[in-house]
Amino acid sequence: MKIVIIDYGAGNIKSIQFAINRLGFTATLSNKIEDIVSADKVIFPGVGEASFAMKNLINSGLDKLIPTLKQPVLGICLGMQLMCVATEENSTKGLGIFNTHVKRFSNNVKVPQMGWNTITNLQSNLFKGIQENEYVYLVHSYYAEQCAEEIATTNYELNYASALQKDNFFGVQFHPEKSGVEGEKILKNFIEL
Repeated sequence: MKIVIIDYGAGNIKSIQFAINRLGFTATLSNKIEDIVSADKVIFPGVGEASFAMKNLINSGLDKLIPTLKQPVLGICLGMQLMCVATEENSTKGLGIFNTHVKRFSNNVKVPQMGWNTITNLQSNLFKGIQENEYVYLVHSYYAEQCAEEIATTNYELNYASALQKDNFFGVQFHPEKSGVEGEKILKNFIEL
């Protein structure tokens, strides 16, 4: 099985690679179009600022490639947000895979949301064996608005989409690689899709 983690200069890609290794699989880090297209599974991570990350995608042509992929693709954190229509973070246009917008939490709550929170309304094979109200690890100031493609919900100030799915594209706002045993189960479910 060929698993590729997209390396575009905006991610904590090593921790994802180590988590996949712990599951008994090998993942390659690459930004080469031929590697990504030929992968069985693609992971699209992201940590940092949206407009900087999007510029990196555009400069490498990955903004055009990612929406055309046919194999299962998992966006993590900023990766998921960039798969949406747009984000309020520096008014950045996204890849438009998921039909929702990314907004900033208000100043009525501590921003970023950092730490453990629950996921509910689980509706995908991605969550096979995961209980409702399971805790996952999150670090983010922006959230995807609820929409028809939502497959998990988290509440922080309001309900938002903490996971999305459309066809072969999946996105999670939380960090499965930092979410202990349950997070590793989610990564394993993705690899076994």
